[in-house]
Amino acid sequence: MTGYPPVPSVDEVERHFSRAVRDSRREEQPYRHWLLKQVLPIDICTGILTLPIAPAVLGQTDGTRGTYNDQRTFITPLLRTQFPTCAALADALQRPSVARLLAETLEIEVEGGYLRVEYIQDLDGAWLEPHRDVPEKMFSMVIYLFTGPHAKDWGTDIYDADVKWVGRSSGEFNSASIFVAGPATWHGLELRPIIGVRRLMEINYVRPSWRERGQLAFPDRPVNLRC
Repeated sequence: MTGYPPVPSVDEVERHFSRAVRDSRREEQPYRHWLLKQVLPIDICTGILTLPIAPAVLGQTDGTRGTYNDQRTFITPLLRTQFPTCAALADALQRPSVARLLAETLEIEVEGGYLRVEYIQDLDGAWLEPHRDVPEKMFSMVIYLFTGPHAKDWGTDIYDADVKWVGRSSGEFNSASIFVAGPATWHGLELRPIIGVRRLMEINYVRPSWRERGQLAFPDRPVNLRC
């Protein structure tokens, strides 16, 4: 072995991810979303969790991520070059077969969008106000990668159309949820203790109008559905 952890092939990542999407469970309440399990090969999970990227110490925040864009971590062309795990994950998610599967499952158009993958590491004090994702995100997917005795309480908080708290995702390791932004897709992170690091991945295809080009995995290569 030349390095740790081993990096699965792009084909393996694609197969694993696609199987999770095909086996996903669709729920309609409080808004349409899909629940997935065992989303990524375990070596990809390990590779992400062992990236030499320290969590940003933000102190008090205003309940949004956009206010500290310069301290966020995205899989960019540079990270793809530096870290084989990031390259394998991004290459798999960029493939036309994966794009077609997501388009068919979510019943949306994705042609011409751009892959955006964020590695999030929340520390104690992190919170997100109830919000709806911007329509420039064609879909939003969160993969939970946190561990520890308190991690069961770190899932995403879910609200109804009146922004009333109705529940919380399980946050099970390597599980995920997907939704398409709409008028009632309220979600957030209520302030609560985080003992350790709340690690997760957010995956989107975003529209060509996305302004933050430095957040894109392939800023010069839009998603296409043709092999």
